[in-house]
Amino acid sequence: MNTAAPESFLAKLQPDSACLRSPQQHTLKTSFSCAGVGLHTGELTHVQVLPAIAGQGRYFVRVDLPAQPIIPAQIEFVRQTVLSTELVQAKATVRTVEHLLAALSCLGIDNARIEIDGPEVPLLDGSALEWVRAISQAGSLPQALLRPQRLLQQPVCIYQDDAFAIALPAAETRFSYGIDFDVAAIGQQWHSQLLPDFATEIAPARTFGLAHQVENLRQRGLIKGGSLDNALVCGPEGWLNPPLRFTNEPVRHKLLDFLGDLSLLDSLPQAHYLAYKASHSLHTQLAQQLTLIGKDAGLD
Repeated sequence: MNTAAPESFLAKLQPDSACLRSPQQHTLKTSFSCAGVGLHTGELTHVQVLPAIAGQGRYFVRVDLPAQPIIPAQIEFVRQTVLSTELVQAKATVRTVEHLLAALSCLGIDNARIEIDGPEVPLLDGSALEWVRAISQAGSLPQALLRPQRLLQQPVCIYQDDAFAIALPAAETRFSYGIDFDVAAIGQQWHSQLLPDFATEIAPARTFGLAHQVENLRQRGLIKGGSLDNALVCGPEGWLNPPLRFTNEPVRHKLLDFLGDLSLLDSLPQAHYLAYKASHSLHTQLAQQLTLIGKDAGLD
């Protein structure tokens, strides 16, 4: 059964923010490993994250496949975004990459080789907390290459009906998210965050779902690995597996997903990123649009 993240554990999650502020690229000091079931496939997979050379970026390696194909964690390799983000290179795929990538990028790890022996990144406890712990214990190492520094010069907006994902020119990089569910226990929630507080304020937020949707999603071949141990589930009378780690844990988890999807950009422009009732599809469309305008006059 899910439990709240121990306060003593959260207090220890204070990664070196100088790594994130540094103009230099960073990689891991040492490698680390994690294993668990995938949310949608239900398959047990093992992941080993290793240091990588400056300029290589973050990338997956399917070590279970012939020739061990590489799948770059970049926006142009997104294939589908149904309840998670999936990357593809030729015939090799890897899905539900957003939590691990959010942890790596928000802790300042620019370059990392992610070896995986299956098609889906483990869900672990449904948050990015275990990834943050592993990255923090592995440590970071500065590298010779500099990080690209870009400023957003014009607003970029992607929307569908009343849902949207926006990037606005801003004096500092900030992320804000809003959700609105017709379920009393969730309702309307908002959260805004700066990156240095990612480890304690965003990473612990777990994935969530609505009880009345579970059977339909499983019939569609989704959430085969989901359970009350790795996801919050909300019914008409409230949460089936409390307690929550934050009063607004659902919107914080959506922000976690947003950060993971935006990490697929080669470099994140300084901007205020704002989303409302969005999805992995809108997140990645915004990232794609930012990539396109980066080739024009929209970014410095």
